[in-house]
Amino acid sequence: MSESEVLARVQSGVGRLTLNRPKALHALDRAMCEAMIEALLAWRDDDSVKSILIDHAGERGFCAGGDVRMIAESGAGDASEARAFFDIEYKLNHLLFDYPKPVTALVDGIVMGGGVGISEPADVRIATERTTYAMPETGIGLFPDVGGGWFLPRLPGQTGVWLALTGARLKAADTVFLGIHSHYLPSDALEAFRAVLAADPAHPIDVADGLEADAGEPPIEPHLPVIDRLFAFDTVEEIFAALEADGSDWALAQLAILKTKSPQSLKITLRQLRTGAGLQSFADNMAMEYRLGGRVVRTHDFQEGVRAVIVDKDNAPNWSPTDLSAVSDAELDRLFAPLPADEEWTPLT
Repeated sequence: MSESEVLARVQSGVGRLTLNRPKALHALDRAMCEAMIEALLAWRDDDSVKSILIDHAGERGFCAGGDVRMIAESGAGDASEARAFFDIEYKLNHLLFDYPKPVTALVDGIVMGGGVGISEPADVRIATERTTYAMPETGIGLFPDVGGGWFLPRLPGQTGVWLALTGARLKAADTVFLGIHSHYLPSDALEAFRAVLAADPAHPIDVADGLEADAGEPPIEPHLPVIDRLFAFDTVEEIFAALEADGSDWALAQLAILKTKSPQSLKITLRQLRTGAGLQSFADNMAMEYRLGGRVVRTHDFQEGVRAVIVDKDNAPNWSPTDLSAVSDAELDRLFAPLPADEEWTPLT
């Protein structure tokens, strides 16, 4: 990694982590995660650092995810490199989640996958008019990891399930309304936020409260009752049936979207969120996702999804199995099963 892919420095009592890989939309790789962990550990007990600020260089997006192509290439073999990446990425996610000082993420632009993983644990999550949020993993045969099993089922009603299964893209009015992001600021006000934070580095929530603007009416709000009704089931088959029976244009549009996704991924994701909703700690959730990650990247659907969306870009994946009924509970049990004790994921101490 060139030194510039993550810029880590302390300014006016703020530990700043700036993602600086704009050509890849700041997609995370293992070295970037390691660099952020190193800085966060150094700042954790440094009394001169009052809070943390995570942002990105340039205007193209906050963070579009992880290095999916590398993960797929590793998954085509023994998946050891993919597991190593998941291990360090999830350690970073957990470190941020449990961090003893306030963390702010300026989610100005595209935020997907790995970008969600480093921004959702933050105390202050600022969206702008350029923010586009999504967890689109079911479209590449994966599942919404980096803490999705914890954060998504804790959104209002069944909105997290809807987001996870469909991969829907939201703008700031919806993300702030749902609590995915805590504040809205126009992008031209971010420098003012940084300036005021420099004068009061220990209280980013107060700074954000004082500057926040109105994100506008959330387009999702009228759909909440139908989302809560149609996505409340514990099997994907029941969700499909409910959408079809509802018959509204919106419900049928969601059904059409779901039918393009990996049947295996849909079933994994729904179980992940239902399981995550009942877990007692974020670390337990990350251990579950680590078990899943190392196995799912070796499946046909992940390899095929990456081929169709990332490599060949024909957007015509050939899922296998093609039908929900052929994804067995036994296969899901295998994917979710505990690892040998010496292979389980553990957080940093």
